[in-house]
Amino acid sequence: MKEKSSISKKDKPLTIFITGGSSGIGYQAVLKLISLGHNIILPCKNIHRANQVLTKIFNQFPVGLSKKGEIYTPIMDLSDLKSIESLCAELKKKFVNIDVLILNAGLQYTGSKTPRMSSQGIELTFAVNHLAHFYLTQQILPLIDKKNNPKIIITSSEVHNPKSGGGKVGAKASLGNLQGLRSGAGFEMIDGNKFNADKSYKDSKLCNILFARKLSNHLISKKLSIPVIAWAPGLVVSRDNQGFFRYSRKYNQLGQILFAFLARDVLRLTTSNQNAGLLLSNLACLSKYRKLGFNYYSNKIISSGKFIFEKTDISNDAQREDLSDNLWELSKSLIDKILR
Repeated sequence: MKEKSSISKKDKPLTIFITGGSSGIGYQAVLKLISLGHNIILPCKNIHRANQVLTKIFNQFPVGLSKKGEIYTPIMDLSDLKSIESLCAELKKKFVNIDVLILNAGLQYTGSKTPRMSSQGIELTFAVNHLAHFYLTQQILPLIDKKNNPKIIITSSEVHNPKSGGGKVGAKASLGNLQGLRSGAGFEMIDGNKFNADKSYKDSKLCNILFARKLSNHLISKKLSIPVIAWAPGLVVSRDNQGFFRYSRKYNQLGQILFAFLARDVLRLTTSNQNAGLLLSNLACLSKYRKLGFNYYSNKIISSGKFIFEKTDISNDAQREDLSDNLWELSKSLIDKILR
């Protein structure tokens, strides 16, 4: 049974900051949230992308839709910590209040043999999927409205767990003793080993959950009632050239086409951007997802073409307090060194 998102008479529209909202799951969630009357802050990498997204969104809605929320598309590049710093400073000057922070952007370029680097010389998967969101959260936290059912939502993946279906394929997620991160900028892998694009993505998804758990504990220690939700949307393979796999296609286009055909059309192991986007909008809106502390939900496949979205256990590594503590401190230290 599908859940229905709505704004009740006693609830006011939310102001929702979302990364990765210009395509894929995030874009579908944005459409739903705007249609419900919520206001969206959707940062885009550059002005060209922002104009594209605005045009596409406006074309989706009837002119007379009365409860349509507003959308703001400032410029922010997640691969550049200084760009994040600049936008957050702008928002603070404007005294913007944010009710829900959605850290949804995710990058993977499986198939590449060599690492790509961020503006600060950090391997791009880790830089965008973890470090940027870690820094963004620290900057945004003072702007979160503590009185209007605030939440922080982080999009992770079941591949963080070596025992999951996707996690078993290829190299397994593992951070070792964070040797790469300890070495400072220029490392290829968090664990200090040679670059592996697929493992780099899995490791970043493990980082998402470790960060979410540590963040929840941090908020509780500060007596802040802000739930932290991590979630896994399931395997999403779109029929267009956008969405999650758009970077990986550059490295193995034929392989990606065959994989999509088998997983989506033959075995029916995938869900759509629309369905996953609805799950994300529900996480942002529904009162059932206001439980304090940390919670992890996964969109699990139960049979061909059928999924169930439920609270799920995280991997053994994701439960390690020492690993979450060290990841937090080393991430903070690396950012401080880069930006000082």
